[in-house]
Amino acid sequence: MSASSGHHPYHLVDLSPWPLIGSISAMMLTTGLVKWFHQYNFNLFLLGILATLLTMIQWWRDVTREGTYQGLHTSVVVKGLRWGMILFILSEVLFFFSFFWSFFHSSLSPSIEIGMYWPPLGIQPFNPFQIPLLNTTILLSSGATVTWAHHAIMESNHTQAIQSLGLTIILGVYFSMLQAFEYLEASFSIADSVFGSTFFVATGFHGLHVIIGSSFLLVCFIRLFNCHFSEYRHVGFEAAAWYWHFVDVVWLFLYVFIYWWGS
Repeated sequence: MSASSGHHPYHLVDLSPWPLIGSISAMMLTTGLVKWFHQYNFNLFLLGILATLLTMIQWWRDVTREGTYQGLHTSVVVKGLRWGMILFILSEVLFFFSFFWSFFHSSLSPSIEIGMYWPPLGIQPFNPFQIPLLNTTILLSSGATVTWAHHAIMESNHTQAIQSLGLTIILGVYFSMLQAFEYLEASFSIADSVFGSTFFVATGFHGLHVIIGSSFLLVCFIRLFNCHFSEYRHVGFEAAAWYWHFVDVVWLFLYVFIYWWGS
């Protein structure tokens, strides 16, 4: 049934190949990651990244076309999109909750296998007042700049919205570069006891979320540059800003408990 055939405020989405192709791309990505870990061959991983990126670009293109040019995102649809984003962020909260649970389970009562000591002997954790503190400052600053961009959009100040959103993306990329440098300089690896596992899984998944959030904001930047957002209709940007604030809050917990308290 076509999205425009009924007299109702809902958007009945036309048939789309992107959910299926996106699922296959994600499977290639995770399978390629396992292959990289075990066989030291990252060809399938790179192919999965390429397929996922192409799916993201074309899926976002279709959603942008539906909402901006075809007028299919009515007030009822926008309300549903907002609730969908809220529930998605809630699922992400529970996702990270499992990592913190694992960290506290191991750190508050270290087992005999790791010498009943935390951090385990032989592991030199990061100094929380060096790169981690700088990254904290960067993310908190990016939270301020994305809020600035939001207020600029609501006030129809296009120039300030472009500048502040561009600055947010630059800060996000800078954070990712510093985290990559931190990983390269690490004195321990993901294979070094439960400390290495919990550290790299928790901070690594957060780093992945920063990359995804930066991509989300980059799409919003392109749409903002093309004047897709107005004072009253900018739900796409709102979703990206909510996601970015969630990433900021998760990092604060990571910094306080894993970098500072855990070391």
